[in-house]
Amino acid sequence: MLNILRAANLSLLVLFPIAWFAPLLRAALLPIFGMDEISVISGVQSLWASDVFLALIVTAFAIFAPYLKTIGLALVHFDLLKAKTLPVLGYLGKLAMADIFLIALYVVVVKGAGRVTVEGGWGLYLFTACVIGSIAVSILTARHLAKQPR
Repeated sequence: MLNILRAANLSLLVLFPIAWFAPLLRAALLPIFGMDEISVISGVQSLWASDVFLALIVTAFAIFAPYLKTIGLALVHFDLLKAKTLPVLGYLGKLAMADIFLIALYVVVVKGAGRVTVEGGWGLYLFTACVIGSIAVSILTARHLAKQPR
C-alpha cells in the first residue's frame, strides 16, 4: 500500500507543474473573436502587473501550498519527515482547494455578464484532480501509518 501511495504522490510532482501551465479557462469578449487561454502561470503573471498582494496570495495557494504538501508527503513516505506533520500537510492541500473554488466562482460570475464567453479548460480539471488526489493520498497515508505498529 505504501508503494502505491509513494507512486501516486510522486506522480503529482510531475502533474502539478503541467496543471499550472495548462489552460484553466478560455475567455473571449464576444464568441466571434476567438478565445484567450488562461493558465495558473499566465494568471499569476497578469496579477503581478496589476495587484502584487493578490499575486502573492494566488502564488502561495496555487503553486507553493500544493507542491510543498506533495514534497512533505514524499518525505513522510520515505521516513525523512515525521508523521506528526501530516495534519499541517493536510491544511496545505485544503488551501489549494480554495483556488479551485475561486476559479469556479469567477466562471459563474463572468458567465452572467452577458457579452463575455468563458469555458473551463482541461487544465482546470487536471488541477482539480491533482488537488483531490493529493488530499486522498494524504488521508490514505495517515490511515496507513495509524495501522503501523509503533
